Amino acid sequence: MALATVSGRNGMVTTPHALASEAGLSVLRDGGNAAEACVAVAACLAVIYPHMTGIGGDGFWVIRQPDGRVRGIHGCGGAAAGADLSLYAGLEAVPTRGPLAANTVAGTISGWAAALEGGTLPLPRLLRDAIDHARAGVAVTAGGADIAAAKGGELRVQPGAYATIFEPEGRPLREGDLLRQPQLADTLERLTMEGLESFYTGPLAADIAADLAALGSPVSATDLAAHVATRPDPLHVGIGGATLYNSAPPTQGFASLLILALFDRLKAQAADSFDHVHGLVEATKQAFLIRDTHVGDPAFHDYDWQGLLDDPAALDALAAKIDPAHALPWPQPPQYGDTCWFAAADGEGRVVSCIQSTYHEFGSGLVLPSTGITWQNRGASFRLAESGWNALKPGRKPFHTLNPALACFEDGRIMAYGTMGGEGQPQTQAALFTRYARYGVDVQEAISRPRWLLGRTWGDQSTTLKLEDGFDAALYADLAAAGHDVERVGPLTATMGHAGAIVRHADGRLDGATDPRSDGRVATW
Repeated sequence: MALATVSGRNGMVTTPHALASEAGLSVLRDGGNAAEACVAVAACLAVIYPHMTGIGGDGFWVIRQPDGRVRGIHGCGGAAAGADLSLYAGLEAVPTRGPLAANTVAGTISGWAAALEGGTLPLPRLLRDAIDHARAGVAVTAGGADIAAAKGGELRVQPGAYATIFEPEGRPLREGDLLRQPQLADTLERLTMEGLESFYTGPLAADIAADLAALGSPVSATDLAAHVATRPDPLHVGIGGATLYNSAPPTQGFASLLILALFDRLKAQAADSFDHVHGLVEATKQAFLIRDTHVGDPAFHDYDWQGLLDDPAALDALAAKIDPAHALPWPQPPQYGDTCWFAAADGEGRVVSCIQSTYHEFGSGLVLPSTGITWQNRGASFRLAESGWNALKPGRKPFHTLNPALACFEDGRIMAYGTMGGEGQPQTQAALFTRYARYGVDVQEAISRPRWLLGRTWGDQSTTLKLEDGFDAALYADLAAAGHDVERVGPLTATMGHAGAIVRHADGRLDGATDPRSDGRVATW
């Protein structure tokens, strides 16, 4: 049965898993705000979707306050002090699995702490459902089972507790099997007693550091203690009828905004027409060319990202590079990643767009025995080079595909939207936003309709222009004739990400949508 847009008024949550949506909604019902609801969601997803996200990863927030201010939070960790080129001597790249892949501090918990400032509900209430699910167990989803089966061979050989927790019977968990994570439940419970800061400077930090050292990771107690969340203003750009916001570097939020700013300058009369799809794909190429040269840790870059977004002449010149009939030759080196995006809105007018990840499925594969934390491998994206884009340096934050999006319309609507999917995140954002905002497509239909992807994303390696079934038959041929390397990938697939959106109207009404490609749900009251 086709999904329909869900409407409400008092509060709303959308996530890629129904249990996480219920946890967030229960916080709103108990008087919590949207940021508090998102912390509850984030904790639940760390338990329910451990292949996608966890407290051993990073997270980014864009929050529109009731007074109209838009602020950002980066719970993003840098490379360990010991993670220098000498550590990787003889290697051509940072490994994607194992101790040397676990080379950055996990920033997610620091992002939670920053988001909760000014909240009213106690932390035990916010983490209650996540603790219950970790201790009692949750049924493994079809997607989780598929990943466990596909990746088990490379994960169970890693040092740590992966096999003990995720293969308790000596085999990958199957769909419907119960996943219990008692160590993670204890860790979340400790956070409610010791405080979130304990992850970095308290007794919990000492246990985390001891486990990381025993497993061979370069991340130390000193690295954990030095970490803090940051609050850079989100980047923004104006298009017809709206101002768009997204996370500042080291995320690719700049590229997501640039795609939409360039497409706003192109002619395309109908949703999902050749002009629409071709225009967004070509805008994506222009944005990625700049992204892959200039987007990274701001401490190592002096590029004026906001300056470009503020310069109509420069945006006009970039848009003029797009040939309306022919494809620019591709590919460029793709990015990769596993992620969970989610959002919440409350009755006060607060709208939150949030995303967190451990990068590859199950991150580095290191599951800390005493805490049950799966540690990210985001630092596997570093280049082993003395200098240049995303070169490994102690303390440097790696390039992030994560980018939560938010739009403020001139008519008073506020829209939080986003998706998982590495290279596909900006493209899915562009597809669903333009369908809804430019062409008036219902927000749920905008997500449910078939999508496209240029390059590689979660679970996929090729760099073609992939399209799901369901577009007008002529579109596939027209795109190929224009020079696109078209690959049809069949029915709706998680390769295209798990998207979602919440729209708050000027009168307070809320509309929400989730992705039929996920296990998601919109929860409202």
